[in-house]
Amino acid sequence: MSFSLTSILVVPIKLSDKDQDVIQMSAQLFKLLQLNMYEINVSIGRKTVPIKVQTKDLPNNTIYFSEDLMESFYLPIHPLKFQAMVLLESQTLKLGPVAALLTDSIDNQNNEPYFRSIHLFCEELQQGISETGGFFYVFSYQQFLSQGYYLIDGKWTAAQLPAPDVIYNRIHSRALEYKKEFKQFRAKVNQLLIPFFNDRFLSKWEVYEHLKDIRNLDSYLPKTKLFSKDHFYEMTQKYDTLFLKPIHGSQGRNIIKVSCEPGSSYSLETSLKSGPAKQRELFSLDELFQQIKPLIHNRIYIIQQGILLMSYQSSSMDFRVLCHQNLDNNWRVTSTVARIAGKQEFVSNLARGGTLTRPLNALKTCLDDNKALEVLAQMKELALETASIISQNSQGIIGELGIDIGVDQDGKPWLIEVNSKPSKNFEDGLTKIRPSAKAIIQFCTILAFDTAFMKEDI
Repeated sequence: MSFSLTSILVVPIKLSDKDQDVIQMSAQLFKLLQLNMYEINVSIGRKTVPIKVQTKDLPNNTIYFSEDLMESFYLPIHPLKFQAMVLLESQTLKLGPVAALLTDSIDNQNNEPYFRSIHLFCEELQQGISETGGFFYVFSYQQFLSQGYYLIDGKWTAAQLPAPDVIYNRIHSRALEYKKEFKQFRAKVNQLLIPFFNDRFLSKWEVYEHLKDIRNLDSYLPKTKLFSKDHFYEMTQKYDTLFLKPIHGSQGRNIIKVSCEPGSSYSLETSLKSGPAKQRELFSLDELFQQIKPLIHNRIYIIQQGILLMSYQSSSMDFRVLCHQNLDNNWRVTSTVARIAGKQEFVSNLARGGTLTRPLNALKTCLDDNKALEVLAQMKELALETASIISQNSQGIIGELGIDIGVDQDGKPWLIEVNSKPSKNFEDGLTKIRPSAKAIIQFCTILAFDTAFMKEDI
């Protein structure tokens, strides 16, 4: 980040009609912001208005806005803390960030909006941004620019709110991305030049294609092919275990595990929504293929080499490494957890009954202390390299990725999956604002003020 920001408290006050386009600040703050004229522009969100500056005997971090001016920016009439920067060439005071979270999960609970699986995370984002400076709200794409929800006095309140500086996409539905209405919303966002990060889901095949030819990463990738009869027969001859996964799947659903059994026979397990998790009968290869075809239907699947991974108390185990871009546009690890599969499950996702434990403790059940520390460091390094490659090679802006890694019985990490909409249920709740929330706020701030700088340069 190549700019410095100043924390400012914006306080609404009643002013006379002739002073509605006036803001008031101390002479010291006027000098600190490097303003050199008393007629400037103020920019909040995507709106910029010309105003006059009056210097008054005020606290040095405070600016008074008229209530009418607050309303013209579609801001609530409450004191609000912002980060501030002056664009010197245009003498524009930029206040922000105005960060908006997009979701398709807005329910009504006790006559109040409820954001389901990300509700608590939204509260964390609000708390964090109110402490660092900025304005946060939640909205659905159908109500873009007409209604959003902001948290005030412990309640989420509906109002028309500013067009945001940046949008954080937490849409849960892949199918929604292809709807005409959603595409129209995206076009409007692009027209307004609003940065829109983690704008889409990543397919498993797309991720593999990005990584398979990277010299430092290829040896950590299970061999993977698109599902076809020829590829299926080929892979069963090479590997004792295979995983068949929908390229657009999530939460461990609709995965098929194929295992080679003695006597050239095969067993089948699934994580389908219905039906037995494991079919006890054995199949020939031809019979197995016939069993699998109706499970896949017409969906696109990958076939992934199965790796014999470490287990935790006889349950399957893998690791989720959460990564975010930081203030210098570099990736960093914000949290790591071990995921333990539920009983009679071969996937570790929480949605399938999985549980969490600390990664080092989990590794130490299989490795000595020094080796466990070494493997944990390797996993983090692998996750960071993966996040960097994916963000460089994917379309759009990516600020957050969940990297799933397994560790085989020799202590070698294997890259299993990459998620662009990682669950918010993985980090422990020991702190009020989790590292991932702080990282998202930082990334929103970067995008908001970088965009302001770019506009100044155009």
